Amino acid sequence: MISYASVSCPGERESNEDSISITECNSDYCFALADGLGGHGMGDTASEIAVKTAEEFYLSQHGNDDFLSSCFETAQNRLLQKQEETHCQNGLKTTLVVLEIFGEQYRFGHIGDSRCYCFAENQLQTRTLDHSVPQMLVQIGEIEENEIRHHPDRNRLLRVLGAEWGTMKYELASAEPTKNHLSFLLCSDGFWENIEEKRMEELLESADSPEQWLGTMAQEVEQNGKGTNADNYSAIAVWIRN
Repeated sequence: MISYASVSCPGERESNEDSISITECNSDYCFALADGLGGHGMGDTASEIAVKTAEEFYLSQHGNDDFLSSCFETAQNRLLQKQEETHCQNGLKTTLVVLEIFGEQYRFGHIGDSRCYCFAENQLQTRTLDHSVPQMLVQIGEIEENEIRHHPDRNRLLRVLGAEWGTMKYELASAEPTKNHLSFLLCSDGFWENIEEKRMEELLESADSPEQWLGTMAQEVEQNGKGTNADNYSAIAVWIRN
């Protein structure tokens, strides 16, 4: 049984440039979340194009092994085309993370620093790795993982949709079998930077539903971001339970 909940809030900003999409097709699901890049202009339009592309392709290519790659490639092409039409080559950029649950498998893909976390039996198993300067510094051993959240280059992204590509920039995880008591969290950086993974696990263990889990996390995100010009924050919580 799959259940889910979602939230999307402007934080302490005037507008919300995040977008989310939840699509069901024959009891399978596609969850998409995008964070338009603030400061570049038209971030809200870019994120909406990205999640709408995921929704459209899921409905038309449900069950196709190439769904995720087609989704990212098409969203990229649509953003570049929109940039040409609006003469806005410096705008219309966004992150994107997509989770697909189909049959007895799941898989996800991402670009940028919007994340997909996977928890098994309330313990974090894996997460997507940010396409950002701090994440690169972690990978080469210059900083620790827990230093990403407050690093001065936290917002410097190395890969996004809407920037010209020489080679494929998004990452796709391999399909994995679903099992009982899997939990997923898709979220923008405005969410994860204000709540640590250990706290996600603690609140997951005490929650009775994805709505409760997401609600208690969102309260902490709101509280921890208060007075900091907190960014937009969005998240989708997904549970698989027998």
